[in-house]
Amino acid sequence: MKYKYPKGSKKLIRSWAFYDWANSVYSLVIVSSIFPIFYGALTLIKDTEGNVISNQVEFMGLSFKNDSLISFVTAAAFIVVAVFSPLLGGIADYLGNKKRFLQFFCYLGGLACIGLFWFDLDSLFFGLLCYFLAIIGFWASLVFYNSYLPEIAFKEQQDKASALGFSLGYIGSVILLILCLIMIEGHNWFGFASAELPTRLSFVLTGVWWMGFSQITYKNLPVPKSKKKFEKSTLLKGYQELSKIWQKLKADMILRRFLYAFFVYSMAVQTIMLVATYFGIEEINWAGANQTTGLIVSILLIQLIAIVGAEIMARMAMRFGNIRTLLVINVLWIIICAYAFTINTPTEFYITAGGVGLIMGGIQSLSRSTYSKLLPPNVVDTTSYFSFYDVTEKVGIVLGMMVYGYVSQAMGSIRYAVLLFISFFIGGVILLLRVPAK
Repeated sequence: MKYKYPKGSKKLIRSWAFYDWANSVYSLVIVSSIFPIFYGALTLIKDTEGNVISNQVEFMGLSFKNDSLISFVTAAAFIVVAVFSPLLGGIADYLGNKKRFLQFFCYLGGLACIGLFWFDLDSLFFGLLCYFLAIIGFWASLVFYNSYLPEIAFKEQQDKASALGFSLGYIGSVILLILCLIMIEGHNWFGFASAELPTRLSFVLTGVWWMGFSQITYKNLPVPKSKKKFEKSTLLKGYQELSKIWQKLKADMILRRFLYAFFVYSMAVQTIMLVATYFGIEEINWAGANQTTGLIVSILLIQLIAIVGAEIMARMAMRFGNIRTLLVINVLWIIICAYAFTINTPTEFYITAGGVGLIMGGIQSLSRSTYSKLLPPNVVDTTSYFSFYDVTEKVGIVLGMMVYGYVSQAMGSIRYAVLLFISFFIGGVILLLRVPAK
């Protein structure tokens, strides 16, 4: 691996972490804020007093509850990522060109975000396809991005490097969200007849931001040494590499136990992040308050507190160890979910958002760096190892979103899915207790 900057240098770590700045706008604008509100407004039929008359959407000859449809599309995208990312990771390590894979999926996701500009009920298939491809682009690119962590930072630097990435992501995404909100809420200032066009332009800005700022990362990432050229046997080689990693994982009790725990609690964490806005739209009584403004305030609250939370959790990990800190975070998630099950008012939703922000960044950042630390020393094929990590996360998301979609469709309320999330975090605590604290 040829380095423009030496491993462990601040310049190299900042360049790597800047991809979080670039891609996190997708998580905030498309997953958490503007697109869910846009999708809700597009698919909900209300009377003159704002009461919901219908939340059903016709798609491919079937009728779906609007949030159930988006959850099933999300689950389908994660199935694709879970199936193909290990193969791609193995091929990238074999060919030594994982930067190219990172770039390909970044551009796929960015262009798909731009495609959401044309999302409407008359072109629902195209819009959901763009949403589907954006998910694949974002999460598949993370396979290769995460795999660089042990290559650009030494073990003692990895907690802070991981936390830096999440912090930059929160800051960058908040900046773009605020710019989009100024354009949407002040559409008259910019000569727009309504908020619809600037809302659609927000999706375009997201794609351009993601692809544009990622160039900083690409410029300074290590250049891999040339490996074998693509041959007919390359696909088989990818599977062979994964088979070798699986055999190593079966023999590595500590790493295997951590992956079990991560799978269970991540199932809840990622699903909560994907559906939080839909919960706010459907379960909170916004009478007397502006729903759109309230949801955006909640999302900004989560993002801003998460910057502080990621740093706090990184410091806790340095003092008490990663596993103990993750145990504490899982317990806090249980408390927050139990509280969320009971809430109905905007104020209670803001309190819940603040609690989620405090621990959201910490659990993501520490999970990534803990796994990186637990890898065998002097490991070379980091992409294949991180493919297993990412597949664990993706399969958990698939199950979480399917459960959420089923509960929402069957019960007519998202609220009951929160009880299942609590059970996932309890399972995470039990499984983390089986992982040595040091």
